[in-house]
Amino acid sequence: MDRIRGLLGERILEMTNPAVRRIFLTLAPQDLVWALGRLKADMGYWHLSTISGVDLGDAFEFLYHLTDDLPGSLHVRTRTPKAEARIPSICSVIPGAVLYEREVQEMFGVVVENIPDNRRLLLSDDWPDGQHPLRKDWKHVRPEEKIPGGKS
Repeated sequence: MDRIRGLLGERILEMTNPAVRRIFLTLAPQDLVWALGRLKADMGYWHLSTISGVDLGDAFEFLYHLTDDLPGSLHVRTRTPKAEARIPSICSVIPGAVLYEREVQEMFGVVVENIPDNRRLLLSDDWPDGQHPLRKDWKHVRPEEKIPGGKS
């Protein structure tokens, strides 16, 4: 943890070590790309296993789950207000993040700035705009079932 603190300094908003070889740190969205670049270059955190997110009501929180060459994991947390939901793309540091970022865009409705490919990934092309299934305020409306030859 001291090495990470020395590398990122005051940009770290919070850092915890809840279990052996497991570190969680919180960064502001504007520091995310720079910090992940430093963690990759200086400490070998090069593999992004996924980006997970949660709707907190007034904000979204995203966790970037990283691993390095040693057995251990680093989880980088950032939050963005729901009213202006934006996070930067980290594809300049970890190109494979584009798939996770596309998922974040369509499932949460968060704008991922400078994403190299913003096409839909999971939802169908005819999915209604403004409908984001992982938001707490999203309501699923089941279409009326129509059975061919069945009763109306």
